[in-house]
Amino acid sequence: MIDGTPTGNMTFLITEFGSPFTPDGFGNWFRDRCDKAGLPHCSAHGLRKAGATIAAENGATEHQLMALYGWESPKQAAVYTRKANRKRLSGDAMHLVVPSKK
Repeated sequence: MIDGTPTGNMTFLITEFGSPFTPDGFGNWFRDRCDKAGLPHCSAHGLRKAGATIAAENGATEHQLMALYGWESPKQAAVYTRKANRKRLSGDAMHLVVPSKK
């Protein structure tokens, strides 16, 4: 299937001119499609961020997020795992703020 694409190799999305998208070019193209679909609140970056958030909240580790999103440092992944852990821990601790019935 890859060999059958106009560009071959590992390029899956191409511009109307048959060349690979640049990161900014893809973001702009996606933004236009979202606007035309009546989804002005959506963007490629936003969907990527939502995916990373969902994965972290479902228990993905920093290294799993790095593999999924192509991050080379755990620093970016830690943003998502730290927030997910905080959310999980606070939910687990909510019963602790209720007065004891002793």
